[in-house]
Amino acid sequence: MSVKQNFYDILGVSKTASQEEIKKSYRKLAIKYHPDKNSGNKEAEEKFKDISHAYEILSDQSKRSQYDQLGHDAFTSRGSSGPGAGYGGFEFHDPYDIFSQFFGGAGGGGGSSIFEELFSGGGRRSSNGSRDGSDLRFDIEIDFEEAVYGADKKIRIPRLETCDSCNGSGCEPGTGKSTCSKCHGTGNISMSQGFFSIRQTCPSCHGAGQMIQNPCRKCGSEGRMRVEKTLKIHIPPGVDTGSRLRVSGEGEGGVRGGNPGDLYVVVHVRAHEIFQRDGLDIICELPIDFVTAALGGLVEVPTIAGKTKLKIPEGTQNGTVLRLKGKGMPSLRGGQRGDQHIKIFVEVPTNLTNEQRDILAKFKSVQENTKNHPLIDTFFSKAKRFFTGGDEG
Repeated sequence: MSVKQNFYDILGVSKTASQEEIKKSYRKLAIKYHPDKNSGNKEAEEKFKDISHAYEILSDQSKRSQYDQLGHDAFTSRGSSGPGAGYGGFEFHDPYDIFSQFFGGAGGGGGSSIFEELFSGGGRRSSNGSRDGSDLRFDIEIDFEEAVYGADKKIRIPRLETCDSCNGSGCEPGTGKSTCSKCHGTGNISMSQGFFSIRQTCPSCHGAGQMIQNPCRKCGSEGRMRVEKTLKIHIPPGVDTGSRLRVSGEGEGGVRGGNPGDLYVVVHVRAHEIFQRDGLDIICELPIDFVTAALGGLVEVPTIAGKTKLKIPEGTQNGTVLRLKGKGMPSLRGGQRGDQHIKIFVEVPTNLTNEQRDILAKFKSVQENTKNHPLIDTFFSKAKRFFTGGDEG
């Protein structure tokens, strides 16, 4: 890094920037120029280092104060006799470690997968090279009835599973690991660039401090193998589309001793022919003939538990909603069940016979002077003024 580059300019912030503004700028730039996102781009890699070094100084109030007074001299031997004494030959931390700590990870650098871990759900990497397995998602479609009563399902998922030959160590059975000769087991190496000394994750062991001498022949030192696993899962009563079920430890296997991830099963409920769901309630539209609507009576209605009798009150209007208590969906938490709502749809008959026409004509003639159509009477009472004073013909 050139000593002429200003840390504030590198992060794109002013000298009066708040700590929150500095963090926000670092987050944006570090993600943009991270080497894992810019494979083979040396310019991006150098930019990432500069951003990290600038953030390391400006995010620390004491170091920032030193930098504001002396500039880069505060962190070189030239500044060791002034207010910045004690920072002569300052050793910057590994940019990957800074990135990892900022985003809450552990370890990284030199070909690490921390960028994958942040944006692809990968597990955390530890200082000994182990990494937890990724969580997995599986989408399953079930019938409406299965959502009501629950069901046991078998699913097949492709995943990376801990190698059963080396138990995830990556070493051929009967062999072990040796101390990395490049970093001598520390997992880090230091290098000098002008006045600066930079500590980086060891590129040979990737921070583990150990090397595999005899890779496992079954997994090739990866510690995991791709398999297709059959699992039996229980769908609890009351699930709905979007419900997410967690199956602990059934995600991808960990690397070199890391913990396995979890499996998340996302439920999708198929639409039903006659039932619709509204929270814990079930809605069913029931067609009835206009004679039953007028005179009332008992009708059979379907419920999710089978048929039942429903009393239709005399004079039931189209759109009336009747309730069957406790015939709805069960709650996932138990102890509660919704209702079933029957929405009445009065069907007008078609293709009348001559006899039916005569009966209806007679009915019409005898009911003209009766007051048994309150909705019609109310409507025309309100609309009376629209029938007077208008143009005719």
